[in-house]
Amino acid sequence: MSTAADFSDAEVEAGRQLFAGEWSFLTAAGAADALPKGRGLEVAFAGRSNVGKSSLINALTGRRALARASSKPGRTQQLIFFAGPGSLVLVDLPGYGYAAAGKTKAAAWAKVVDAYLRKSKALARAYLLIDARHGIRPIDEVVLTALDQAAVSHQIVLTKCDELREADLAQRCERVRLALQKRPAAFPGVLAISAYTGQGIPELRAAIARLLRERSSVTSR
Repeated sequence: MSTAADFSDAEVEAGRQLFAGEWSFLTAAGAADALPKGRGLEVAFAGRSNVGKSSLINALTGRRALARASSKPGRTQQLIFFAGPGSLVLVDLPGYGYAAAGKTKAAAWAKVVDAYLRKSKALARAYLLIDARHGIRPIDEVVLTALDQAAVSHQIVLTKCDELREADLAQRCERVRLALQKRPAAFPGVLAISAYTGQGIPELRAAIARLLRERSSVTSR
């Protein structure tokens, strides 16, 4: 599990500065042909319906209602793009695994998400959100396989970690870490966060800032 010890004070501050300032809605795409051309570098958030993607985006940006969080699963039915003061763009992917959405609609969502993952040249990493109380479920395995097949760098973020005891959370993180060892595109570190308490948010910001710094150094060569 990544902790504050994994990041220097300078990296934590860089993460804070990265997400400081004004963030706003950029665009939405409900079909493959509506996907925007890449602007800067993109970080996408994926996960089961109601796992806390919108709440996490709001916590990262310090905005209460930038992303529309809802207690009703399946509300996000498009890819939602948010832009900040720099070159970073956040992408809220439609939640999966909501049975009431219907097979036809679920297939349409899957098609546009797959097109985005395979075609976006701006996507730096996908963060797959997993409910810490339940761990990786079979449907999450399907998404992890899709990310591997699309050769998209991805990392697990355990959400709602404030609802577990510290020892249980440590065990969950270790199980997830071991499960990821067989996945070629998976980033090995596991991040544990709580959008409610703010736990892990500075570390996730620092991780994204580090990622962007590394990507920038590669592209500048």
